[in-house]
Amino acid sequence: MEIKTFRAKTMPLALDLVRQELGPEAMVLHTRERHASLLGRLFIGRSYEIAATQVEREEKKEGHAKRAGATHASQAAGQGRAADTYAAVATLERPQHDQSDTGLDLTSLQPASSIQHPASTRQIAELESLLTQLRARNGQPPRRPAPSALFDLYTDLIEAEVDEAVARELVDRLRREPGLEAAESRVARQRLAQLLQSEIQVTGPIQVASGAGRVVALVGPTGVGKTTTIAKLAANYRLKEGHRVGLITVDTYRIAAVEQLRTYAEIIDLPMEVVSTPREMREAVAKMRDFDLVLMDTAGRSPRDEVRIRELRSMLAEAEPNEVHLVLSAAASARSLVAAAEKFIPVGVTAAIVTKIDEATALGNILSLARTCKLPFSYLTDGQNVPDDINVAEPAALAQLILNVSTTA
Repeated sequence: MEIKTFRAKTMPLALDLVRQELGPEAMVLHTRERHASLLGRLFIGRSYEIAATQVEREEKKEGHAKRAGATHASQAAGQGRAADTYAAVATLERPQHDQSDTGLDLTSLQPASSIQHPASTRQIAELESLLTQLRARNGQPPRRPAPSALFDLYTDLIEAEVDEAVARELVDRLRREPGLEAAESRVARQRLAQLLQSEIQVTGPIQVASGAGRVVALVGPTGVGKTTTIAKLAANYRLKEGHRVGLITVDTYRIAAVEQLRTYAEIIDLPMEVVSTPREMREAVAKMRDFDLVLMDTAGRSPRDEVRIRELRSMLAEAEPNEVHLVLSAAASARSLVAAAEKFIPVGVTAAIVTKIDEATALGNILSLARTCKLPFSYLTDGQNVPDDINVAEPAALAQLILNVSTTA
């Protein structure tokens, strides 16, 4: 099996190159974005790479021979050989590494109007006819090339860095919905946005009542913007809503972080406590028990530093917060987001705040986080301005960000 690599500026152009050289039976083995780093995109530009291979001619001939033998044999024996033929020609539908009925490849995803059969059109048509009959016999619906609208949605999802398996699943769900195969692009896109919304859970804003002493802690890896996010929340609840707000910081590992939060506290006119031990934490929370809202800033921890994670858990146990928001950067990869969430969830995380939306080139990683960790989202931030650049997370807005950020960033 010969594997060829194709490169282009966009995913649709790369897929077109695959179809032009290897034909509609090509199997996609791997896709990736080249120069994915910030510097690479800045100095070289975005481009995509696809590794693909062509179905061997011998496999086609063998499948055709089996089909002919099955046609002239007795019905009982013919059914057995037909099953073998089905297994042989199934490679024309989907990659060999994905044997699920929801798997999609170039044959099923390319626009129906763009299919160009080679000289062996008659043989391929016979094999496809046989495959359709076998699917009907097994109670499976026939597979058809996806229309242009769904094909474009698939490439949009890939460019948004949605996991390939998830992108195939979402498009296949659209194909199975009545009327969507023939729907125009705008209608199909709206339905895809609805599917994405159904994957996303939100908590709404922090609910604050007078004198409730609600304690909310922010935790997360280093450099994700916890202190700036704390300042935005404090300014909004104090200046815009008129609540009594107090600040507690446990981030004594970075002197600059304490000074940064202290500066915000002085500007907004908020009391602030700096704690470094469990006892100091109990005392600080007790001082502010009559406040409407107490916001707690914690030191950034590496998700791989289990000792620091345990220390954080012990400190939070003393504070007994009502809510713990995990702050994550949208600029991180899907794998990094999921890994961080899995490490921090045991400390009592109740929601996620996604920061640096403005720095992300794609937001498919948010979908991976929502699907894998089942964490609801509370807020999104998209800049450094205090008290602005923060919004309550909403499923519709997140779905549109996932679909559009790659073209608007």
